[in-house]
Amino acid sequence: MISDSLLAERMAAGDQEAFELLVTRYHGPLLSYVTSQLRDRGKAEDIVQETFIRLIRHLKRHGGMEQLRPWLYKVALNLCRDYWRSASYRSEYAGTDTIPEDVDPAPRAEELIERQEAVEQLVESITQLPEVQQDVVRMRFFHDLKLQEIAELLELPLSSVKSHLYGGLRKLKRALARSADHPVSDWEVQKIRKEESEVPTHGTLH
Repeated sequence: MISDSLLAERMAAGDQEAFELLVTRYHGPLLSYVTSQLRDRGKAEDIVQETFIRLIRHLKRHGGMEQLRPWLYKVALNLCRDYWRSASYRSEYAGTDTIPEDVDPAPRAEELIERQEAVEQLVESITQLPEVQQDVVRMRFFHDLKLQEIAELLELPLSSVKSHLYGGLRKLKRALARSADHPVSDWEVQKIRKEESEVPTHGTLH
């Protein structure tokens, strides 16, 4: 099998076949990864397409690339992060009835409304966190990435990821508790408590 670095070198020289081989090799895995992050296949398709466009631009400017696979996933993640910070993400996410898998699959109408409002409140509260805490909480809270995966993608020590997650969750719980017009729902409390219980509170934390 032709190596990624050789394909990137050939692609930088304008070889269309090399580009097609790279797309064949990475389109599926990237789409699966981004879809798992966004829970939106249509938006994931857009991000994967933009990732390959940026690859073309990068190779035209800089020539070949030794670490192609990590570069592709890093660009895709950064595009996800841009989307998570966007107003369209907040409005789209808050406007759906998406709720965690561990809740009653057939809730009463008033419970569904409460949970939908809870999602909106959570999304809004997360935007008030420092950027790195936003990233860590989103990846763990909404997208179920493991802490080690988050550490690798953000290029942070595992201990720092744990600290950011713990600190972010504590701030979220306080922010939600302070909300005068939106009391904290049962599933919000359960989810945050569950996440807190999985993060060590000694040793590596500040």
